[in-house]
Amino acid sequence: MASPDRTHSRPPVPRGRHAPPLEVRLAQQRERLFEAAASVFATTGYADASAESISRAAGMSKATFYEHFANKEECILALFDAAFQVLMTRILGAVAQAGDDPVARMREGMREFLVVIDEYPNEAQTLLVEIIGAGPAAMRRRDEIVARFAQVLFSENESHAQEGVLPRFRDPLDAFAIVGAIAELVSRQLRLGEPKQSADLQPVIERFAFGLLGLEPPALA
Repeated sequence: MASPDRTHSRPPVPRGRHAPPLEVRLAQQRERLFEAAASVFATTGYADASAESISRAAGMSKATFYEHFANKEECILALFDAAFQVLMTRILGAVAQAGDDPVARMREGMREFLVVIDEYPNEAQTLLVEIIGAGPAAMRRRDEIVARFAQVLFSENESHAQEGVLPRFRDPLDAFAIVGAIAELVSRQLRLGEPKQSADLQPVIERFAFGLLGLEPPALA
């Protein structure tokens, strides 16, 4: 998932005998289409987006778009899945780098989520705001992703609680509440530009998350 404003700055894929293998070319095409789709969805809205506008933004033919996706709904669902993988990889990496301190792990996971959102504003706008208008299948996928994030958070907390190093959530819905609060706060920031960037939301998110555990959030560095 690369930043959509770099879509047209990439060098063209070599052709002829210097062309990369087919699977490499297809992966590169798909990445460019994802970037373009995120840009189009974020700027024009899902309802007004089309296969033609996405392929044009990617510098490709409409036929190439249809080689990868049946329609724009399939495109946004695939983009959602790809973005989730990137986001989860980044979050788990940040958590691992935080070491064994459960408070630091929780804090770094939330911080990395906000960092990624700020790095990919078009994808974030698409997947947190525009996805809502993309139909029942998209909403089901969104619910599934929220549930997966909540399960990771709940499982991490459960493990630390069993070790006696952190209080336990009273209910699995506590984890859903944290993920939902983050999603809504970030969606509002993307729509209104308040605060200036998603990373500025970290203090309020920490107050809420640690408050559910009956803890005072540690001072931000």
